Amino acid sequence: MKQDISEDTGSTAGSRRSDVVLPSLGFLGTLRWAWTQLTSMRTALFLLLFLAVAAVPGSLFPQRPANPAVVTQYIQNNPDTGPVLDWFQLFDVYSSVWFSAIYLLLFISLIGCVVPRARAHFRAVRSTPPRTPRRLSRLPVYGTLEVPAHRVRAAGLTPSSAAEEAAALLKKRGYRVDVRDAGTDRPSVGAERGLAKEFGNLVFHTSLIGVLVSVAVGGLFGYNGQKVIVEGDSFVNTLIGYDSFNPGSNFSDDRLDPFSIRLDSFDVRFDREQTSHYGQPLDFTANITTQEGPGADEEPQVLKVNAPVTIGGTNVYLVGNGYAPVVTVRDGEGNIASEGPVVSVPSDGLYTSLIVIKAPDAKPDQLGFVGFFLPTAFVDEEGVSFSRDPDPFNPQLNLNSYYGDLGLDDGTPENVYVLDTENLTELNSRTNDDGGIVLGVGQTYDLPEGKGSVTFDGLKRYVALDIHHDPGEVGALVFSTLALVGLTASLFIGRRRLWVRTGEHPDGRIMLEYGLLARGEDHRLPAEGTAVEKLLADRWLAPEGAAEEDTLQEAGTSAAGTGNSHHMTKDN
Repeated sequence: MKQDISEDTGSTAGSRRSDVVLPSLGFLGTLRWAWTQLTSMRTALFLLLFLAVAAVPGSLFPQRPANPAVVTQYIQNNPDTGPVLDWFQLFDVYSSVWFSAIYLLLFISLIGCVVPRARAHFRAVRSTPPRTPRRLSRLPVYGTLEVPAHRVRAAGLTPSSAAEEAAALLKKRGYRVDVRDAGTDRPSVGAERGLAKEFGNLVFHTSLIGVLVSVAVGGLFGYNGQKVIVEGDSFVNTLIGYDSFNPGSNFSDDRLDPFSIRLDSFDVRFDREQTSHYGQPLDFTANITTQEGPGADEEPQVLKVNAPVTIGGTNVYLVGNGYAPVVTVRDGEGNIASEGPVVSVPSDGLYTSLIVIKAPDAKPDQLGFVGFFLPTAFVDEEGVSFSRDPDPFNPQLNLNSYYGDLGLDDGTPENVYVLDTENLTELNSRTNDDGGIVLGVGQTYDLPEGKGSVTFDGLKRYVALDIHHDPGEVGALVFSTLALVGLTASLFIGRRRLWVRTGEHPDGRIMLEYGLLARGEDHRLPAEGTAVEKLLADRWLAPEGAAEEDTLQEAGTSAAGTGNSHHMTKDN
């Protein structure tokens, strides 16, 4: 018989019995298991880490909402990898399907974590402290206290009254207390403090949900746009007024606040004192006038880098600047084909700027110009013009001219800062007989073949603005602040439990013992035990001199006539 048992044991240890069938979870059981896994704290932490990792491509690759032109150029420069990256939505990371899925799963996981813990915490707040352990000496921090018999008789102290007084002392120290077994010879006090630790933890996780919701609201109903404004010009907050516009998923144009901005002047202060940093910009100041709506009062404001102007719920940021030469182009018939400031794009710290001028209304042929603007023009020994200073001490335009079809009549979108010269005929350049066009302020150049003329009338500055509206930013700020407060509370508040048991010795002494237990690691628990011992000793034990006097008066009862306390800390 013993041999059969051993053989059967060996067979079951080596392999699972064939007659044992695991129960099937079923559809509801599978859903319950999946929900349990999703709402575990480990899963929430993993998803939070995964979300941070998933956001990394957003800083490695240009993002279409921020700068679609750069994304288009990147794909053109990388014809092999660009389309693949675009298919994986790496140019739209924060609105991609996979990023949104992680975001949504994290949101659900946090809710699933917080709700049960909130219920448990609510029950813990309403419940009394845990029952008193049978042996307090097993707790990590343990101590005893003896109240002398003569003090017991003088104060009329009993074990029950001692327990009541201990409870009152602990309550003043911040514990919530419960006196139990008051009618017996061994009453005790159960005390607990630090429930704010779990409350802070709940506030932290709930605030994370609030941050996620706020960010989602901003992504759904917010918008971001860019606008270039030349000195003296105005911008009205309408869709047609933007140079580029990136709305949220649920954005509608009726959410645009009807404000306006006028650029009165723009000042740049350059370093003129330090030789090593000569000519570097020190400060940018845009003096603007804002109006929150039709009929509202105009308000002068100052816009600086990292100091945005807020109009209603919209923030306006200064992100760029440059020069806008005022140019007039006349066609071959002598009519004005183009007139006004033309935005140039700086290419270096001296504001050497690329400029493109298009005159699609010119007749009989459309005219186009491409070249560069120099704020302070100098010519080197080889006859090449360059700028020596970012301030406009000697502004100069250097242009090449073309005529033909600019490709603007077929409705195909064109970059205003790029001139496609493939289908155009060259009129002026440094490589042909007519040479390039060089203009100072107030000068006019007549184009070859009677095609017209171009005049450099003057110079203005412009600013590039980033206009950002995020309806969830206030909520994100509030919830992130609450998350920080909750995290601080959960880290620095210790949750502790304390029990005090009293009893009477046959010789009349009142014996007290107390023990402390922390929930989790708490290196401050021994110090708390010392503080509790001092609190109880100060209540019932006289100072050392008084204790010695009492000892002399209590003849024959030296052991019972002096107070004694003992405090012990154990390693967890």
